[in-house]
Amino acid sequence: MVNLIGEFDCKIDVKGRIMMPSALKKQIPSEAEERFVINRGFEKCLVLYPMNEWKDISEEINKKNLYVKKIRDFVRYFHRGATEIKLDGNSRLLLPKALLSYAGIGKELVLFAYSNRIEVWDKAAYNNLLTDEPEDFSSLAEEVMGKNDTEGLKE
Repeated sequence: MVNLIGEFDCKIDVKGRIMMPSALKKQIPSEAEERFVINRGFEKCLVLYPMNEWKDISEEINKKNLYVKKIRDFVRYFHRGATEIKLDGNSRLLLPKALLSYAGIGKELVLFAYSNRIEVWDKAAYNNLLTDEPEDFSSLAEEVMGKNDTEGLKE
């Protein structure tokens, strides 16, 4: 599994292309063959997957029981707008206009790379997301990551 990392500010040209930052490009596995799938994220962002990671995710989804309505609904929504894109000779990606519109992405965006994906955010929306950080981030971390055995420890 890939472990992408970093935040990268980018600008979109008039044709809807972005330059893949070189520091991020170096992290993309060769198995992806400079191919990606971009689709709608769970929030109002887009998610860019290296092709090899998309294949793994698709394989996992294809194991689900499609006779269950909730699963079919999820699969349809998850794949809605999914588009294969490829780096051109100048390390640019052409982002689909419909997906840019869905995510409200203007001329400036942020690529937020983590785990096996790259979230694509409108820059203002991303900055707002970060300013809406929970008041007590440490409590959220404890809830999400699990509590350690703290018996016998004094505060």
